[in-house]
Amino acid sequence: MTGTPLRVGLVGYGLAGSVFHAPLIAATPGLALDTVVTSNPERQAQARAEYPDVRVAASADELWARADELDLIVVASPNKTHVPLATAALEAGLPVVVDKPVAGTAAEARTLAELAEKRGLLLSVFQNRRWDNDFLTLRRLIADGELGEVYRFESRFERWRPQLKGGWRESGDPAEFGGLLYDLGSHVVDQALVLFGPVTSVYAETDVRREGAQADDDTFLALTHESGVRSHLYVSATTAQLGPRFRVLGSKAGYVKHGLDPQEAALRDGSRPGASGTEWGAEPEELWGRLGAGESPVTGGGAPVPTLPGDYPAYYAAVARALHADGPNPVTALEAAAALDVLEAARRSAAEKVTVTL
Repeated sequence: MTGTPLRVGLVGYGLAGSVFHAPLIAATPGLALDTVVTSNPERQAQARAEYPDVRVAASADELWARADELDLIVVASPNKTHVPLATAALEAGLPVVVDKPVAGTAAEARTLAELAEKRGLLLSVFQNRRWDNDFLTLRRLIADGELGEVYRFESRFERWRPQLKGGWRESGDPAEFGGLLYDLGSHVVDQALVLFGPVTSVYAETDVRREGAQADDDTFLALTHESGVRSHLYVSATTAQLGPRFRVLGSKAGYVKHGLDPQEAALRDGSRPGASGTEWGAEPEELWGRLGAGESPVTGGGAPVPTLPGDYPAYYAAVARALHADGPNPVTALEAAAALDVLEAARRSAAEKVTVTL
């Protein structure tokens, strides 16, 4: 992409801002990280050290005051601030990327979408797990008919974190929208909807397992899709033995894949897309999933399937193209609202111990 880079203001420099958004923005041709907003002095120093040319602001209000100097706002702050910050950015005439979940409710997400449409501005949601290596591989297998008709989709985003880390993500305050249902659940539900389409019913179980925890840390969702596929989705911080990331069963074959996409770990370790001598998002052969029928992959059943490289950089590349009117919005707020419909139904299902029809 040629021409003057689009200037990006990034609001928030915690985990999401510093590990995911800033590195991906900086690595995207056509985008330039202009300003980082954080009131934390340590994070301000971290941003300046990692991006010497970046400007630092203590408040998002500083961005609205010089909106004509920016081309895109990225909201990577705590969940409860997503809607007010995205609203302020749109009202200032700026396109917006919002980290997931875009809002606490589907109604709020649709209101944001209406505002963006009224203003003629891009509103995109950072659902980076659509570009995980295993998800890209599974989409290709389904598109190529390797599984036949898919009957059941099992997806696990499990961790073993028996000790609390603290912070708003583990808060029981409803205003924070903490807990795994809205955190990791946003990813697994979005992936299920992308693969298998709209949902007709939702059953969920949410538990608070760890001592001192206030928000759900062990959650299960069972979705029935209009297509007839059943999705069983697990998100947990209390899983002592991790299950397969994907287990997908069809009329012709099944696909089983263990292990998480390597991109988050690489970003945390300081690796960056485009660095010389590395193939971004690639994983070793011993981690490839297996495709087959009639025998467990644990005992050698099926054939190894090369895992496609993960590609988080593709998200911001698509955003840049969309801002130049050269491609579609990679993840719309209405798509995110559909996922929030499911998450809201799951919360009601777990609370009332019922299956919720959508």
